[in-house]
Amino acid sequence: MLNPQQDFSRRTWLKQSFCHSLGLAGVLNSSLLSQQPAFSQLPEKPDRVPTLLLRSGWQTVNIGDIGHSPGILKLLELYAPKLQIILWPNSVDRGVEPMLKKRFPDLKIVKGRLQKNGKLDSESLEQAFQQADFFLHGSGPSVVSRRELAHWKKTTGKPYGIYGVTVSEINPELHSILSEADFIFTRETHSLKNLTDAKVTSGYQDFAPDATFAIDLTDDPKVKTFQKQNQLEKGKYLCAVPRLRFTPYHKIHKSIRWSKEKIHQVESINREFQEIDHAKLRAAIIKWVRTSGQKVVVCPEMTYQTEIIHPLVIDPLPPDVKKMVVPHDQYWLPDEAGSLYRDASAVLSMECHSPIIACAFGTPGLYVRQPTDTIKGQMWYDIGLKDWTFEIDEVNQQQISERVIDIYHHYEQSIDKLKSVMQSIQKRQKQTMQIVTAAVRKSGSS
Repeated sequence: MLNPQQDFSRRTWLKQSFCHSLGLAGVLNSSLLSQQPAFSQLPEKPDRVPTLLLRSGWQTVNIGDIGHSPGILKLLELYAPKLQIILWPNSVDRGVEPMLKKRFPDLKIVKGRLQKNGKLDSESLEQAFQQADFFLHGSGPSVVSRRELAHWKKTTGKPYGIYGVTVSEINPELHSILSEADFIFTRETHSLKNLTDAKVTSGYQDFAPDATFAIDLTDDPKVKTFQKQNQLEKGKYLCAVPRLRFTPYHKIHKSIRWSKEKIHQVESINREFQEIDHAKLRAAIIKWVRTSGQKVVVCPEMTYQTEIIHPLVIDPLPPDVKKMVVPHDQYWLPDEAGSLYRDASAVLSMECHSPIIACAFGTPGLYVRQPTDTIKGQMWYDIGLKDWTFEIDEVNQQQISERVIDIYHHYEQSIDKLKSVMQSIQKRQKQTMQIVTAAVRKSGSS
């Protein structure tokens, strides 16, 4: 076990080395560039700066949904620095816009909606449609903006692509949109198979992990205050994230129009499994505290989870453990989460994106997956982190606890494992972004 100073120095080195890493492992070792589309070989016109309209930022009640945007923006910054980027977000409230502007000060953001009558409701958005050469649908839980893609295709006739999404069911309308895309990168191989099975005929299809793996947002001043208040030492605490089987969106978004039957089903299943599931999370917390002597911070990934941190995780803990557990029971943004997760020993999460953010900062992230949490969980197997992934109905408390404490006992090996995985992801990101950039340049030169 590394001492705290050695441990944190290694983290700093690891974070820096990620930006320069190469290598490919596991399922990522496919011939991504062996069949590059023809546009990847075309030069752009001199003195012509192609413009990319990026559609992202799906909602702000989830730091994972927020994290897609800074992730893809970071990739574009690294691998497409000569492109002009216009971000068209679905939502940038809750402080998200100033957070993005702080990290990307030159970022142009346009706001507006595609109305039900099929017209854009803002002049700036109409201008963005005219100016942009290419429409990129960013990383997310699905092809969230299929209506907007269809409108782009119909009104401009200009090309578009999709990067890092999950594709589950494919209806005829979506099939048409997908088939006419220049490229589709899915964030897990299950979705890629769905494209093949549905005979989607887009120009290029491959796997690109969730763009949140590229996130680098931090808020050190806020986290240093939190750490000082709760006597948290860098590299000497575990973060744990709870989750109900179904997100209670009917309590979160007023626009949600669920039927009484669906609400009853969601709430019934949540009640049925909330204790079973969180008992497994608590067992890992107990094992961590009693074995390592380190503290645990229980954090939210979504707004509603601030309300379950105490009753489902902290309150039932035995007294000797409870005094070592700290609640972060205020909703936050990914920059604050990035700083806290970066300084943690590990992150154990029943949500998908907290461990992604952790891994992006060089901290081991373990994912306890519920069967209701979509096929995106396949991504963890695809990137080579099967050992840090738990199907919650297939494992018991002891199995999760032992795996988590194994991180503590073999920390240097865990860091090396993560480094190898992140090298593979970053190699894949670089290669996929070459294809994105080539497509945009082609559109700008035509």
